[in-house]
Amino acid sequence: MTDSLKKYGLHIDDLAKVRLLEPEVASQTDKLREECQSFVTKIGDFHKAAEEFIKIMSNLADEVERERMRSIGIKNLLYTVTKEHEAEKQQLEALVVEKSMELERLRVQYESLKKIEMEQLETIEHLTSN
Repeated sequence: MTDSLKKYGLHIDDLAKVRLLEPEVASQTDKLREECQSFVTKIGDFHKAAEEFIKIMSNLADEVERERMRSIGIKNLLYTVTKEHEAEKQQLEALVVEKSMELERLRVQYESLKKIEMEQLETIEHLTSN
């Protein structure tokens, strides 16, 4: 009887149910469905892991960008401080040159006054001795 049903494309499975598919094909179909469900589950897990990884990398990128901007700010501040120190150094060097010139002028004036004093003392001594 099963042979006569097979002619019409009908089959009887292990549970004595009439099927359109051969039992072997039905078994393979069920196995394929289970494997597909397993694959879909694994793809879902992978998708979740990938999203979490992307989120972590995005947060890390944001932190790196903040640190980069902070380091640029510190670099600019250091550059500004360096320029200010150079300007202050130049001002102090100019002040030293100015004070050195004033010192030299005062030294020359002192020598001149000393010479005048010596001449006046000689004159006074000469006048008092005569």
